[in-house]
Amino acid sequence: MLNSLSGRFLILTTVFVMLAEVLIFVPSIARFREDYLLNHLERAQIASLALLADDMLSPTLEAELLENAGVFNIVLRRDEVRQLMLSSPMPREVVGTVDLRDGTPLVLIRDAVLRLTKAENEVIRVIGAPLRDAGLLIEVTMEAGPLRTAMVDYGVRVLILSAVISVFTAFLLFLAVRAILVKPIRGVVDHMTAYAQAPEDGRKVITPSAGVTELREAEEALKFMQTELTSALRQKDRLAGLGSAVSKISHDLRNILTSAQLFTDRIEMSEDPTVARLAPKLVNSITRAVHLCESTLAFGKAEEPSPDLAMVQLKPIVADVIDGERLAAGESDLHFSVYIPPMMTVRADSEQLYRVISNLVRNARQAIMATRKPGDIIVAASETDDFWLIEITDTGPGLPKKAQEHLFTPFQGGVSKGGSGLGMAISEELVRGHGGTLSLQSTGEKGTIFCIKLPKGDVDLSK
Repeated sequence: MLNSLSGRFLILTTVFVMLAEVLIFVPSIARFREDYLLNHLERAQIASLALLADDMLSPTLEAELLENAGVFNIVLRRDEVRQLMLSSPMPREVVGTVDLRDGTPLVLIRDAVLRLTKAENEVIRVIGAPLRDAGLLIEVTMEAGPLRTAMVDYGVRVLILSAVISVFTAFLLFLAVRAILVKPIRGVVDHMTAYAQAPEDGRKVITPSAGVTELREAEEALKFMQTELTSALRQKDRLAGLGSAVSKISHDLRNILTSAQLFTDRIEMSEDPTVARLAPKLVNSITRAVHLCESTLAFGKAEEPSPDLAMVQLKPIVADVIDGERLAAGESDLHFSVYIPPMMTVRADSEQLYRVISNLVRNARQAIMATRKPGDIIVAASETDDFWLIEITDTGPGLPKKAQEHLFTPFQGGVSKGGSGLGMAISEELVRGHGGTLSLQSTGEKGTIFCIKLPKGDVDLSK
């Protein structure tokens, strides 16, 4: 219970109320001390008035008046004349004086605390103003022991009452917290537990009902998250089913295309000029279709091997990519440029890095050729103390907004018209396997820039 929210509120409330009571206790005990002394002065004044009424009081009656007032002697100053009204033998010497006529709150509090800390039964002189202007001042001598005993008794009663108030207040707050906070929070937890057991079931999505603003906002945020997660799980199931079907189709289609590819090898040997002119295009189309089938199968089965990292020269890899894309560009007004230091080496799997760069350059070429305008594709590389950076820049029309939002999402981030969206997803996965990142730096009407960032250092296992 003590580890629960309401239990801790109970403890904290008790502590804070007790702290507040302690802060109230100090001025209260000072006020009690002042009232105690004023009461004795008042009783002493009454005793002195009895003497003024009759000068011939017996010693027994005087002693009784002093005992009733709780003092040893009484001095009343009237008309600038100091007059000893009643007196009795002093048991000890007077050791201090308390003047109640001009005591400030801080002085009264200080004197009260000092009196509580002194256990000795001292004799003190108390000076005050007589009631109803019955003189200039009244002065008495009395023992401080009974005063301290009364203060301690009063303080104990105040502390006991404070403790009762604290416990009662804390218990009420405990009930209020359970009703206002703990119960709604428990309801949210129960909803989350029920939802976790069957997240695809839309009936388990929470319905916001809390009256507290913050809890209501938490419930609404949870509802949004559960709704989005339910939709994502349903989409995941649909994509899983679609992926399974596509993989089966791709497997069979790849076998068919492989057979067609063998036939085209013979067609290329034909001496017919028309056949000789169209055969390379047919071969390229079938090759791309086979590659798409293989990519779909690899992605769907998660069969992409881990990279075989080694220090490889970057420029020959890029040169192979550019040579292939120049052939694919044919006679179009498309220019390729490479800015890579001649002996620059990077740590990578050469085959996987070739696939990534080839995919980026091919996308850039297809985008520019689709506009039927001149364009440039630039592959540049540089390095810092921690990374190798490879940038692929083109002057194409830029990526559509939809392609930017789902750039690395399979079957959704297709860059070219009719594309499957697998190329960018696979490329990003391959770069991530190197410990690096593939990011879109910028895109717009003036062109697009992609950046491959490969780390130089090893993974820090101490983190």
